Amino acid sequence: MADPTDAGATEEPGRAGDATDDGFDVPLRGVAVDSETRCRHYGTERDIVAIALPCCETFYPCIECHQALADHEPTRWPPARFDERAVLCGRCGARLSITAYLDCDHRCPRCDRAFNPGCRHHRERYFAIEQSVRTETTPRRKG
Repeated sequence: MADPTDAGATEEPGRAGDATDDGFDVPLRGVAVDSETRCRHYGTERDIVAIALPCCETFYPCIECHQALADHEPTRWPPARFDERAVLCGRCGARLSITAYLDCDHRCPRCDRAFNPGCRHHRERYFAIEQSVRTETTPRRKG
């Protein structure tokens, strides 16, 4: 088995290759990825989510990893495809539908491991959702 801290990684932005990390059961690429899908860009204990992008159907720990390794621009998941299991828990390997991920209250529904709640601030990078989608920090209007 390949060393999961380096597999599929490169320092050359824009360099494309077919290599994915064979330490995972899904096609996954990233920069300095560990065994729970943390990468060089996001490495906290809760950064254990990887998302497959519809443009290449490969899982990446973050959009920065895609930008560094893919030879194309990322595309976002349209709402009509939110039933696809495009989110990976790096702890237990569960594949979640996009809807399940957006509704999971920042915890894996299978292993109960906490996900980074800060990811909600940039979910529109991966999913075609309206900017007006209410989050826990959005104040509610009276009336």
